[in-house]
Amino acid sequence: MKRILIGLSLIISHLSFSSVAAQTQLTKYHPGVTPEGAVYYLPKTAMRFVVQVEKTNYTPGEFAGYAEYYLALHDVKTTPTVNYRVTDIKMTTYGEADTAKCYVVKFNVKTAASNMQLTDDGILLAINPQSPVPNPLSAIPQPSTFTTHRPTLDPRLYLNEDILAAGSVAKRAELIAQEILTIRESKNMLTRGEADYMPKDGEQLRIMLEQLDLQNQALSQFFSGTTTCDTIEHVITLCPTTEVKNNVLFRLSQQLGLVDADDLSGEPYYITVEDLHTVAPPVVVEEGKKKKVPESGIYVNVPGRIRVSVTNSTKTLLTSDFLAGQFGNVELLSGELFNKRYTTHVLLNPVTGGMEKLDADMPR
Repeated sequence: MKRILIGLSLIISHLSFSSVAAQTQLTKYHPGVTPEGAVYYLPKTAMRFVVQVEKTNYTPGEFAGYAEYYLALHDVKTTPTVNYRVTDIKMTTYGEADTAKCYVVKFNVKTAASNMQLTDDGILLAINPQSPVPNPLSAIPQPSTFTTHRPTLDPRLYLNEDILAAGSVAKRAELIAQEILTIRESKNMLTRGEADYMPKDGEQLRIMLEQLDLQNQALSQFFSGTTTCDTIEHVITLCPTTEVKNNVLFRLSQQLGLVDADDLSGEPYYITVEDLHTVAPPVVVEEGKKKKVPESGIYVNVPGRIRVSVTNSTKTLLTSDFLAGQFGNVELLSGELFNKRYTTHVLLNPVTGGMEKLDADMPR
């Protein structure tokens, strides 16, 4: 975060702004203090989508071919499969420097000392803040992908000596099936109170039943196979400047997961951005009329409200209304607010560039 201490004034001339706009088209212009004054940007509102995708991976059991014969399990798959599906979509907004809205604060000895606070990339946060304003960009993570894995049981930990010594696949399958049936019978005897050894209390019974369930679940994997689920979070960023309708935000393939927007192997997920027109359009100067030179002051956004929705072919997954700096206008705060008679404090929204607070210390 850059804190710019300006010991002179806040006067913005139309001529100086035109000069900066021309320079941004030719060279990379850096915000901050310059020999002529200070340079700042207003933000445009960007969106960050966090797409949660669940990956389900099925691995057939070692003895899947014997599942129906020994355990009466029907339709057991014998080939591995992978399946992806979207489980959740969340959206947050943040501010990006709008290089089309670059302004210069000129120095002038006739006004009071001032303090301008900018973000690391030059977005104006505050003027004469009463306390330091946290840099919002430092809390925004970069796009990343990570996986959370749900552990599965290892069935080989539950094999006894006879099973391990079996000389053929068919014999091992038979012995494991017999062990599973014995475990199930023991559980039934306990629940009916007919076991040779009954636990002393309810807690001991609960522990014994849990252990039997665990053994049954683990050994059954030799026949029914294992299914593991991973949750992957993908981060997609977007900063629209105009309305869009049913543009492809991303595609999801059931076999490959999240793919590029132009990869037709995936099902498309669409985004629509609608301008709700809550801000009046700027006044257009008629040709031939002299354009009024703006007075000195500080430029701020008047953000407009937009509606964003994400859909697929069957339903709407997300809808949100919020303010966006690029869908509104720019307003000038008069330079008369910043003079030696009192100190004016201005706080801007770092996401929209709109004014959140304006107050002044009146003279005594």
